Amino acid sequence: MKINAQGPVVTNGDSIVREAVDRLNHAAGNASRRAFLRRSLTLGGVAMLTGCALDDDENVQKALARISRINDDVQGWLFNPRRLAPTYPDSMITRPFPFNAYYGESEVRKVDQSSFRLEVSGLVTDKRKWALPELRAMPQIEQVTRHICVEGWSAIGKWGGVSFASFLSRVGADLSAKYVGFKCADDYYTSIDMPTALHPQTILALTYDGQQLPPVYGFPMKLRMPTKLGYKNPKHVQAIFVTNTYPGGYWEDQGYNWFGGS
Repeated sequence: MKINAQGPVVTNGDSIVREAVDRLNHAAGNASRRAFLRRSLTLGGVAMLTGCALDDDENVQKALARISRINDDVQGWLFNPRRLAPTYPDSMITRPFPFNAYYGESEVRKVDQSSFRLEVSGLVTDKRKWALPELRAMPQIEQVTRHICVEGWSAIGKWGGVSFASFLSRVGADLSAKYVGFKCADDYYTSIDMPTALHPQTILALTYDGQQLPPVYGFPMKLRMPTKLGYKNPKHVQAIFVTNTYPGGYWEDQGYNWFGGS
């Protein structure tokens, strides 16, 4: 067995694991999720590691959920909050940058800029709502980094906005808390670990390629993290909360790995 950036990977050809993957693929019914789970199923000998008898789909699901949480722990342990993701020159930006969501481009949510207020709650001292001009008045940073999608493609884009670590400090967030959660205008939701939230390349993105963030890329803001896979980068963010209670996520609650490191 070896470990790569997405967690431990089965290399011994264990027939039990292969059977577990096939059972899960039959139950999942979603091509993208099947492909993802094939890549993320790990730590050979699922039955031995989880104590589950893999004799029905419910037990397979329970076993894989336990393996996924093991992956989370391993990836969290391997994550270096000081290590930077690669950056690129503007000449390498992918144009046009691909649209990606759980819905079609014609269904992109429209958010009214004048009435928008970012909600902040949970383990923070300052729970007032933030208007976009207030966020734009904070120090801004830019990055040209690679977006890596779990579906197998990647693209390089240029995002600008507020350092998320600076924002969390500004609102008096408990930086020892376990999780930061996000709720979005398109009904998407996800959550991340605090070390990733404080990573220097994690930003509340307000611009794309030097212009106001367009709706297709997540207006009024998205969380941009080059250290995470694409589904962990929520768009149309309208609420942020800090908590010690596991918040889950839209895809994570359907079986995707929660840590989601790229």
